[in-house]
Amino acid sequence: MSVKQKTYATEFKAKVALEVIKGELTINQITSKYGVHATQVNRWKQQAMLAIKEAFSGKSAAVQKNAQESTDHLYTQIGQMKVELDFLKKSAWS
Repeated sequence: MSVKQKTYATEFKAKVALEVIKGELTINQITSKYGVHATQVNRWKQQAMLAIKEAFSGKSAAVQKNAQESTDHLYTQIGQMKVELDFLKKSAWS
């Protein structure tokens, strides 16, 4: 029998992470309050801290732009290869 993993809403994760970042309660108190394992709480805190750093660095926009350019380039290559393949198929049957 398999154990189904719990999934948490984004808002819940953010709420718990902010509470940890504030530091008003200890990790043990937060885990008891929300019923989440300490490892998971720490992981959410790390993700929140990373997201905050990225929000102020401006790197996320550059990363998205590079990803979009890369995707566009790959689609162009796929289109070109498809045209070449169709041409070769026609010329092979002629």
